Amino acid sequence: MKLGIVGLPNVGKSTLFNSITKAGAECANYPFCTIEPNVGVVAVPDERLDKLTEIYKPQKTTHAIIEFVDIAGLVKGASKGEGLGNKFLSHIRETDAIVEVVRCFENDNIVHVDGQIEPIRDIETINLELIFADIETVNKRLEKAKKNLKADKRYQQEIDLLEKILQTLEQGKSVRTLQFEDEEEQKIVKEMFLLTTKPILYIANISEEQLEKAETDPKIKQVKEYAKQEGAEVIPLCVKMEEELSGLEEEDKKEMLAMYNLEESGLDKVIKKSYDLLGLMSFLTAGEPEVRAWTIKKGTKAPEAAGKIHTDIQRGFIKAEVISYNDLIKEGSIVSAKEKGLVRSEGKEYIMQDGDIVLFKFNVSK
Repeated sequence: MKLGIVGLPNVGKSTLFNSITKAGAECANYPFCTIEPNVGVVAVPDERLDKLTEIYKPQKTTHAIIEFVDIAGLVKGASKGEGLGNKFLSHIRETDAIVEVVRCFENDNIVHVDGQIEPIRDIETINLELIFADIETVNKRLEKAKKNLKADKRYQQEIDLLEKILQTLEQGKSVRTLQFEDEEEQKIVKEMFLLTTKPILYIANISEEQLEKAETDPKIKQVKEYAKQEGAEVIPLCVKMEEELSGLEEEDKKEMLAMYNLEESGLDKVIKKSYDLLGLMSFLTAGEPEVRAWTIKKGTKAPEAAGKIHTDIQRGFIKAEVISYNDLIKEGSIVSAKEKGLVRSEGKEYIMQDGDIVLFKFNVSK
């Protein structure tokens, strides 16, 4: 699952990417430093794995992972091929969700592509380019559907849907603001790979001084109000400080976080929230060989979750022995949890919950 980090040139995209992935993507104070997207695979922070590792003392501990892509800075006119527009749009089309970095800090030494700091203008510059690209996609599909209508009246439903989407886009709104209840509608929307259907998370890049008053800062408030209209979330982040934190040893990192009265780094919040944004969650397996988080979509049933470990386990699924992480930690051991009846036996229709610790029972006949 890929998340594309996007934003105007010089807003802190590559610095954020470097901090998250420690991949060392080139980072310089001029537009289009990033041309080909840098890709980094990131472990999802999960304190539950640390606790389970203390209990089981496994040979190996494996975190869930997600992929971040640092995409070239976008400028006005990208949907018409301006700047690196065509590359930007093709790269973002390949991602599953968007992390949009918005500059909210003042610094005369770092050039802003439009000359001054206006977060909402910057957001709208990017979002409108995505909207323009989607309008072109929808118009092409609409034209085709109208031609097909002459031979098949069933295309009327598709035309009605496309016209509703087009109206929303022409109002300057993203398609993610619409709800599609009908399965056929969902199928049509999915087939078009529209850019503005992708879930989005906004990162308000701020200075260290702004960090102390993030709740009242006017620029951050503007971004939050804008995001609220889309049902999106905003994480205020001092990318410069996060870059420093990412290069520190664990103890030094804790000391620096304590200086700012922070319990965890902003990057950890971004990674966790990005995982959630993709509609993902983790179930856990624990034992002496390995403690591991397995990535599944929310709403996944037990046999499909078993298939993440091995297709044979899904094929021969009998049942899942499940205990919630919180119950296991409260009891201190699986033996104690079993004595209190906290280990459940679940069948094929069981919908997995985040933090389930599972042992799958299966039988594959020859």
